[in-house]
Amino acid sequence: MFRPVFRLLANRCLCAATASLVLLSAAPVQAAVLPETTAAETFAGADRLALNRRVFDTVWREVQRSYYDPKLHGVDWRAARETWRPVALAAPDERQLYRAINAMLDLLDDDHAAVSPAAAVQRRATQRQRRPLMGLTLFAEPDGAQRIERVREGSPAQEAGIAPGWRLETVNGERWGPEIDLPEGTAVALRLVDQAGRAHDVSLTPRLMDPVPAFSADRSRPGLVVLRIDAFEAGLGRWLGTQLADLTPDIDVILDLRANPGGLLMEADAALSCFLPDRQVWATRTARSGRATTLRVGRGCGGLDAPVGNDLAVLVDASSRSAAELTPAALQEAGRALVFGEATAGSVLIAQDTDLPDGGRLTLSRADFRTSGGIRLEKRGVVPDVVVATTAADLGAGRDPVMEVAIEALSKDRLTVRAQASPSLPF
Repeated sequence: MFRPVFRLLANRCLCAATASLVLLSAAPVQAAVLPETTAAETFAGADRLALNRRVFDTVWREVQRSYYDPKLHGVDWRAARETWRPVALAAPDERQLYRAINAMLDLLDDDHAAVSPAAAVQRRATQRQRRPLMGLTLFAEPDGAQRIERVREGSPAQEAGIAPGWRLETVNGERWGPEIDLPEGTAVALRLVDQAGRAHDVSLTPRLMDPVPAFSADRSRPGLVVLRIDAFEAGLGRWLGTQLADLTPDIDVILDLRANPGGLLMEADAALSCFLPDRQVWATRTARSGRATTLRVGRGCGGLDAPVGNDLAVLVDASSRSAAELTPAALQEAGRALVFGEATAGSVLIAQDTDLPDGGRLTLSRADFRTSGGIRLEKRGVVPDVVVATTAADLGAGRDPVMEVAIEALSKDRLTVRAQASPSLPF
């Protein structure tokens, strides 16, 4: 059944070994690589076949009748079914099944169109709960490599000496995937490579840790508040309102949306209401039918009577996706904020979830999006006003050049900073 919640969420960003998120991609699976079913597994194999059929057919039909582009980007969906259904039905386990279905969905060239196995769905549901963790936050490089972006203090990963900037090669001899479980007390074998190219074989035992909050505020610097938003989850607007309510005009504000995979559309609107006038147009949503709906800023910022006027900077990177792209784009277009960092992912569509028969989930784009200036961010992303890259060496040394440049810019005259900024999107 459909969940009646519009999401701006890149489904390939799936919960990993921490409360943060990992960008994943589905690799094509060929039938030849699937192991054969033995005679002793005949009964179990029959059950597996029936379940595979139900899951695959549910996904295929839902895409055919509900995808936001009725032409499916030119993909011959019946031919895709003929190619991938035999592979999916022959899958001996959940992992191979979901790899096959995601390979078919990759034909749509849409990061939102993906299936998540039951383990990933459960991990996402318990993301803000106390659970077994290794303490790593991963960032997916363009080539698919998984880089360690953050190591949580007091975690098994920190105790093992793993550092930001290292690359994760395998988990228990396999590439990381959302179906990998991390039970408490069971050792996990990691192979990592540091910045110098040296390999490290590390055994970590996940242990129960409290969740990392989705939103946090840092007021340690004079004249500045940094609001870190890990995802556009329920309650964001109310939280922002409480953080901004008592700010004096001389306090600068930084919104840190780096590695933010997106989330709820209503919370993106609520966040914008903290900074933009009520009823201001900020985007247009177009459904499968072609009907366009204009989105206007509502009132959701924690009960504030009016948006704040403090100087504002927004930090983004290549893992800022969906709502974490539309929000800076709207602020940038309105001339309300300067954007710093790296170009965003260009993954901006409205998706809804469909539960699958085995407990997994299909996330599928149901509507297209454009900014109020008519810019389609899908496959394009937001180009920062000031482009600042963060290297693996920066991570390893504990440097944050994006934050440093943004703080320096806010301390100067805004008009001077804007004149010196890199070219942005033609809003």
